[in-house]
Amino acid sequence: MVALSDRLDGVLGDKVAGPLAELFALETVEDLLRYYPHRYMTQGAELSEKEPPEGEHITIVATIASATLRTMKVRKGQFLAVSLAAEDQQIDATFFSPHKLKHVLTPGKRGMFSGKVKYFGRRWNLTHPSYVMLGGDEDDGAVLTKGRVVGGGSLAGLARGSLDSSGSVDMSVFERAFVPIYPAAKDVESWTFMRCVRQVLDQLDTVEDPLPSEVRSERELVDLDTALRWIHFPDSVEEKDQARARLKFDEALAVQLVLAARRQDASSRVAPECSPRVDGIAAEFERRLPFTLTAGQLTVAAEISADLSRGHPMSRLLQGEVGSGKTVVALRAMLQVIDSGHQCALLAPTEVLASQHARSISAMLGSLAAAGELGSHELATKVSLLTGSMSTAAKRTALLDAITGDAGIVIGTHALIQDRVEFMDLGMVVIDEQHRFGVEQRDALRSKARNNTSPHLLVMTATPIPRTIAMASLGDLETSILAELPRGRAPIKTSVVPASQKPSWVDRAWERIREEVRAGRQAYVVCSRIGDDDAEGTGKRPRTRAAGHDDDRALPETKSALEMYDLLTGGPFADLRVGMLHGRMPAEEKDASMQDFTAGEIDVLVCTTVVEVGVDVPNATVMVIVDADRFGISQLHQLRGRIGRGGHQGLCIMISQLSPMGASFSRLTAVAATNDGFELAKLDLTTRREGDVLGAAQSGTVTSLRLLSLIDDEDVIADAHACARSLFESDPTMADHPGVASMMKSAWRSDRIDYLEKS
Repeated sequence: MVALSDRLDGVLGDKVAGPLAELFALETVEDLLRYYPHRYMTQGAELSEKEPPEGEHITIVATIASATLRTMKVRKGQFLAVSLAAEDQQIDATFFSPHKLKHVLTPGKRGMFSGKVKYFGRRWNLTHPSYVMLGGDEDDGAVLTKGRVVGGGSLAGLARGSLDSSGSVDMSVFERAFVPIYPAAKDVESWTFMRCVRQVLDQLDTVEDPLPSEVRSERELVDLDTALRWIHFPDSVEEKDQARARLKFDEALAVQLVLAARRQDASSRVAPECSPRVDGIAAEFERRLPFTLTAGQLTVAAEISADLSRGHPMSRLLQGEVGSGKTVVALRAMLQVIDSGHQCALLAPTEVLASQHARSISAMLGSLAAAGELGSHELATKVSLLTGSMSTAAKRTALLDAITGDAGIVIGTHALIQDRVEFMDLGMVVIDEQHRFGVEQRDALRSKARNNTSPHLLVMTATPIPRTIAMASLGDLETSILAELPRGRAPIKTSVVPASQKPSWVDRAWERIREEVRAGRQAYVVCSRIGDDDAEGTGKRPRTRAAGHDDDRALPETKSALEMYDLLTGGPFADLRVGMLHGRMPAEEKDASMQDFTAGEIDVLVCTTVVEVGVDVPNATVMVIVDADRFGISQLHQLRGRIGRGGHQGLCIMISQLSPMGASFSRLTAVAATNDGFELAKLDLTTRREGDVLGAAQSGTVTSLRLLSLIDDEDVIADAHACARSLFESDPTMADHPGVASMMKSAWRSDRIDYLEKS
């Protein structure tokens, strides 16, 4: 007998196990059994009527009555017309590649044939069916030539996968209602997987179930041993569905157990209690605000304030629509922490955004950000910026501000995570755009607190995360949502321009920008790439498909930012002040360009996606996105959120060279139809692979979900979420549930689960 932990080379032998390990990373019995079929082949019904319906899949055992080479009428070439005698019926079958088959499919031989019924006029036949040649009347076994199955297509593959230890084909496999089909490779066929799984299951000892019996009975789940056998070789649809239900729940529960463990770990840590003060810098900041916070902002601010007042670290995700006012809520929270004598760190994904945050927060605070300067307020703190491209002297000053405690707020990029960055007393970490940072980066900043305390954590994102994704990858964070826009801000109007069909509409887009500039406002022109050395400097499109594009046909060339800058400054915007911003520019030039645009000294900014998140220029009202089909749905939503942030109507124009009849153009139309980020996030889920979504969510832990769908299985994930909470509440150390603890370790990469490493 074998166990789940046994190595495959000891069970199957090195010759078979080697390719499984090399190509599929399957090394143990459990690895193989959890490599599930991705579909099932049905054998087809036996022929029970003389005129079966069109498209019906049938399987027959028949004798070849005749086999004739014939010439095709429509195109060059020949086919083999075969007449099959099955009981009292004559059945026509057509085979292509006849010269390879005419010596195999000869009159008098018997075989098993499987295919779909296709009618030609009133006659029907099987077109290129799969087949296996059989012995004579007294021998229903498959014919072997030099140990190889004689046949073709899926039936032959099935026979090859059913060779037993004696070298004969186990014909019982052809009686199965469902035959498993596995993701395979050239050197390891699906039938090889089937043969290996059959061999392992025949020797497998009864698998001990890790799930408590009460958890299984409440949900009417089959035991794990049964599920692993049924998922590979079900005898009915019901067995297949029950196996999938059990194994899906296991996947969901493993995810939720790890996240519940992280929550428990956080709740056991000590954090500084930062109760609100009525006479502190936070209260003074609120008093100075030139606008009234929305009801949503007030609600979220109260939730965060309550979290900060507790002696355990806050772990909260703040989701907010583009332009919903997340930054002012986060700043209010940071000031509450500063009132208690601690520092805050704000981590941004790009230098452009970090610099933007430093400027906007300093501007919002005014004299409250000028500690140590003449004319500063008595409650003032200091805001410092630390990025990788800063000069050595500027870095030294920022590092000194952090370690001495002079800076109450330190803003930076990944540079803040480096070992040499130390804080006097870090009390809170704010991370902007969660999907750019994984668990490791979050914990690297958390570790910079003093006296064995953990800082409070606030994660912000303007990329709406559907509930299933949030539960599956960010479940260790409590969630707050800002859905409403600040008062006076109108929804952005979006239109899609089919440039190839309506070139005059492109001209009109440039004219709309001129109209806005004449009215004293500004605009962005966003391109999908920088240029110069893109595609060897030819200006041709990169070798990638359009986001969500549905085929591999040649796509139109894209316009780079450098090309667009030359085109606009030499044409439609020759008399306007046009600036440039992209990721390859030196940090000083990027910062200068952004500052000039913010100050109104640039009318039109030609840029790449460096402006995707966080950039805030209230006077910018128009954005033209060139080659919009090259951007993802969330990117487009983020980009257009850069406009309309003042009191004027925002207009986003998405230009595409693709046909309005294609799927990519339809996707742009769907984006233009709504400003609801959560609706767009659901649309994004349906157009992207789920692994991509998980990658965007950056849980930092999940490997792959083999059966669980983040789109379709919300009820399973929610049930597992509640189950994990209940298990940890009743048994925080999992001492009474060793099987449950093992589920976490086997289903997740143990080297990436920080809880298991650090607890």
